[in-house]
Amino acid sequence: MNDRPAAPPPVPARAAASLLLGREGATGPELFLLARSRASTFASGALVYPGGAVDDADRNPELRAHAEGAEGLDDDALSFRVAAIREAFEECGLLFARARGSSALIGRERVDAIRLRFAGALADHSLDMLELAKAEHLVLACDHLVPFAHWITPETQPKRFDTHFFLAAAPPDQEARHDGHESTDSIWITPRALVREADAGEWYVMFPTRLNAQKFGRSASVAEAISTARNAPVVTVMPSGRKVEGGRRLRIPKEAGYGLTVAFVDSRGAVSRLG
Repeated sequence: MNDRPAAPPPVPARAAASLLLGREGATGPELFLLARSRASTFASGALVYPGGAVDDADRNPELRAHAEGAEGLDDDALSFRVAAIREAFEECGLLFARARGSSALIGRERVDAIRLRFAGALADHSLDMLELAKAEHLVLACDHLVPFAHWITPETQPKRFDTHFFLAAAPPDQEARHDGHESTDSIWITPRALVREADAGEWYVMFPTRLNAQKFGRSASVAEAISTARNAPVVTVMPSGRKVEGGRRLRIPKEAGYGLTVAFVDSRGAVSRLG
């Protein structure tokens, strides 16, 4: 007879969105990452892409009339894109939006003015993108966001996210910067340099962040990376594995396209490919 108590059910994974922002750098395509505050309850001190949980306001059906690129998307798919746009605005000051009737994204001066008008909502994390779009006569440029990856935190973890990653070229007439609160630093960096500095212990980079950077880094330009993503299926990844001496041994599906199926991840986040 087995008297061991049954394992508790897994914590539900919270819907979340994250945005890989690319630009052309002097030595190749670069990504924008934020260094999370060490006071953060999640990913303390880690380099991360702008992103966060989907809010109830991101699911408002009225947003469909204020979003370009919403055609063919179900309500959940649209809410992930809205959340990614909102998080990018909140965390690094970039706003993927157009004046209604315009084909160009708004520029830095307009974005800075909007930040001032919505400073209170930005400070207390109550920003409502429908309210912003209506007040500023804007449409959200969801068409700029290309699905790139989908990761779900393993069921064994106490805090779980169901995260959709998107890729977009950073708006050329806006400036990305960290907020000084949730993030204490920011960096534009090539995937090659990111991996090198993470392995040297200069940055803490989580497994999904690293693998998505390397996937982006296979392309010779941001435009090529976006084109590749548009034509590639997104395969859901929920790593499985176990603790081993010095770190974890993780498995991910081959079909996800990361070039590995088994990896050893040490306590710093450094990855050794095993297969």
